[in-house]
Amino acid sequence: MPRLRQTNPSTSRNSPLDRVRARSRSSVGPVSGTHKPAGDATRIGRRKSRGSGEELRRLSRREESLLARVLEKEIDYINADIFHEADAETEIFGLDDVERPDVTWYRPLMEDLIPARGRVDPPKAGKSLVLSGAQERILFLKFNYARFRMRAVQIEIGTRRPDLSEARTILRWHAIAASFREQIAETNLALVLAMAKRVRIMDGEFADVVSEGNMALMRSVDKFDCERGFKFSTYACRAILKAFSRHGMKSTRHRQRFVTDFDPAFERSDHLETRRAEYIADSAAEVRHLMDTNEAELTSVEQTVIGHRFGVGVEEARTTLTLEQVGQIIGVTKERVRQIQNKALEKLRTTIEDLNPAEARIPSTKN
Repeated sequence: MPRLRQTNPSTSRNSPLDRVRARSRSSVGPVSGTHKPAGDATRIGRRKSRGSGEELRRLSRREESLLARVLEKEIDYINADIFHEADAETEIFGLDDVERPDVTWYRPLMEDLIPARGRVDPPKAGKSLVLSGAQERILFLKFNYARFRMRAVQIEIGTRRPDLSEARTILRWHAIAASFREQIAETNLALVLAMAKRVRIMDGEFADVVSEGNMALMRSVDKFDCERGFKFSTYACRAILKAFSRHGMKSTRHRQRFVTDFDPAFERSDHLETRRAEYIADSAAEVRHLMDTNEAELTSVEQTVIGHRFGVGVEEARTTLTLEQVGQIIGVTKERVRQIQNKALEKLRTTIEDLNPAEARIPSTKN
């Protein structure tokens, strides 16, 4: 029986496979730069996966939905050297808080744009808060550090289902990141309106242009690297102007392709209405011909009833009468008028079927 080859533990730990595993356990793939997170960031969320499905039931349905959206793709962040220090969280969140801007002017301003289709000049923005470079750096460090911590837990989880502690950690850092992202965007809302003054805007397009600019502003918040020493406004203005340019080219192509505005009535076919009108006209003409020639051999009472009820025949009337009104004319009850009417219609239907078996134009009436 062959002997099993014994391996030296020290050499097996240094095998290429072990080195790859060690790197995957101790590194977080950064979006920019080649730094690897170390210390607490690599140890976040290390929990046993046993019973994680039951523990996640403690999350609300809204929290479970949010967690699924966050983890469905790789969490993005902008790397910084300070993130990998042992006391990074204390150092970053120990920095002075930055005042939140007052954006109560923005919503009423945008609501006024909806009816103002003829507006060409952009409205003036309210009083905005101008941040220094140091204040911007504080906000972006806190924003990206929160995303960095989320990414660390995401790597630790891998493809398995997160337990309750890991889920709570991700949701907590996601809320922190969303708060700082919103604060940065609100602080720079006036940039979009300022850039809108530099472009030519067609009538009724200002609200669409502002929407494109706001989306570009949010993308700039996600991609800005505060460690490069530039002001955020410099980076965001270029992105907003590019978004305006793309929107202008798209609008031009749309106007060239669709000369008139979209009207849902143009998309609806009138074929059925036309065919129905033709059918009714043909049916009325055919019935009128049968009544004039009396090919259906109707009695005088039946002709009187059909004439007053449907406005055709010998007793053709301008307005149709009810069963009770016709009964008063011929001196019978309305139920008797109904019976006479149904019998006359049956005669007309039979005659039409004999003349044209493929098509009978007289509907059945039991009322």
